Amino acid sequence: MTEYWNAFLQWLHRVGLHPDREAVEQAARQAGDAMASAGGAVADTAGKALSGMDMASLLALAAALGWASGFRLYIVVFLVGLLGATGLVVLPGGLHVLEHPALLFASGSMLCVEFLADKIPGVDSLWDLLQSVLRVPAGAALAAGVFGADNATMATVAALMGGTLAATSQAAKTSTRALINTSPEPFSNVGASLVEDTTAVGAIWLALAHPLVFGVALVVVVIAMWVVTWMLWRFVRGAVRRLRGWFGAEADALPKT
Repeated sequence: MTEYWNAFLQWLHRVGLHPDREAVEQAARQAGDAMASAGGAVADTAGKALSGMDMASLLALAAALGWASGFRLYIVVFLVGLLGATGLVVLPGGLHVLEHPALLFASGSMLCVEFLADKIPGVDSLWDLLQSVLRVPAGAALAAGVFGADNATMATVAALMGGTLAATSQAAKTSTRALINTSPEPFSNVGASLVEDTTAVGAIWLALAHPLVFGVALVVVVIAMWVVTWMLWRFVRGAVRRLRGWFGAEADALPKT
């Protein structure tokens, strides 16, 4: 417990907050003594946490951030930043900015707004429409941030992948919600929204814990999303054609003067 508290104090000191300067300095001295006595074991562990994310792990994390951002952007930003701020995960690349208290507060506030808006029939579709211009570029930026500016080539590849996955999940979410909103009862909206909340969190956890399993699951889910979106798009087009046919028949039935 002391180790986590010292890490938290050091993080506050790093971002410019000094609630107890003496405690921070004392924690830093204790951390330095512990590292010296252990022969650099703490530094070795941190290095393993960062270098242990090989290319497959980094790509899995980038894919998870991009895909989950397509339907739950703010929970992705807040959760990843919280994991980094608490020291549970050593964030790679340019994702360290997500740990800043201001960004955590902003993403947490927007998370609360989205959590409520996404569970109200009609409001959820309007919210999706407003957020559609933000989720795809944000998903691309988060995916690119996994590799940071030091690896421009892989950051570009990750951005393209993250943006495409965000667009895929955004299209699937929007089309399925439009179909769900044809039902007068609100329980289906709440259920679908809770599933999306859980899926976004689960995707990030699976990408961090089991990147290869996540990669296989993501391929299956993305293919299923393409199929569902295509089928629903055909359904929407068919419904529009039927409406036009009904209005055309009614116009023909009217007496001509």
